[in-house]
Amino acid sequence: MKKIIIVSVLSLCVMLTSCSVLSGLADQIKGIANLANCEYSLNNVSNVSVAGVDVKKVAGGQIGVTDIAKLAASIMNKQIPLAMDFNVGIKNPTQTNAQLNTMDWMVNVQNTQLAQGTTKKSYTINAGRTSTVPLNVATDMYRIFSKDGIESLKGFAGSFKSDGTSSKVGIKVRPTLNVGNYALKTPNYITIEKNIGKKATNTSTVQTKKS
Repeated sequence: MKKIIIVSVLSLCVMLTSCSVLSGLADQIKGIANLANCEYSLNNVSNVSVAGVDVKKVAGGQIGVTDIAKLAASIMNKQIPLAMDFNVGIKNPTQTNAQLNTMDWMVNVQNTQLAQGTTKKSYTINAGRTSTVPLNVATDMYRIFSKDGIESLKGFAGSFKSDGTSSKVGIKVRPTLNVGNYALKTPNYITIEKNIGKKATNTSTVQTKKS
């Protein structure tokens, strides 16, 4: 009888553990589905610099001789570093939390893909709320401006607006959620635009890759 009780208790523990795991898995899968309802937009871009020159100075007509010398030197040194922080807004209009584990991103400059990466921090987008996901970008633009020279580079730096955005710079994101041993990605990259919410398309059908 004692053995029967022990076996029964162990069986119950296994069942409860399995139910807990399945419940957690169901919640995560529900979070994936909710990503389809989230809206993605570009809140702003901050800390933008080209070859160490703050683009706000260029846009405001405050660029000096020293700044021009930095831009010219970067071309001569065959290195034109671009640094900027994208702040992506993710709005969850549903009544259920959405879970974002990682997010791949790609940055284009003048229609040329220059940088890509993946966020390292996970986020929960609460129901009816908007969360901001920062993307830190650092890349080199020499292959784009090496032939065009200093004037073209100055024109690019001057294309940035007060909110840090530029029509010559674009960003795309691809949300990812890990469930167990599987990495679940949205099938397509989403183009992010300023003040225009973008819904992820076909995110209910995800690409699955075993980790």
